[in-house]
Amino acid sequence: MITIVWQFEVAPGAEAEFEKHYGPEGTWVQLFRRDAAFRRTLLFRDRERPNRYVTVDRWDNLSSYDTFRTQFAEEYRQIDAQMEALTVSEVKLGVFDQV
Repeated sequence: MITIVWQFEVAPGAEAEFEKHYGPEGTWVQLFRRDAAFRRTLLFRDRERPNRYVTVDRWDNLSSYDTFRTQFAEEYRQIDAQMEALTVSEVKLGVFDQV
């Protein structure tokens, strides 16, 4: 099992729209669910900085995730472009192995 963690700074006033698309039933999850190796996404909002969020995506393994990214590259790119206006910054914090 791997966990991929992303940090986002959300544009002012875009919080509700961001939560809709990045949450556990959002646009990204709808795409991820097309792959059997996807397990779930969790969305967290910082209590001290309410426009800062972290997503936690769980996948069976890194090779399955990499295959998904290749297979669905165009759909991924399209969604990423559509969501760009919702965020000020986006940082991949890492890919973590469960121990």
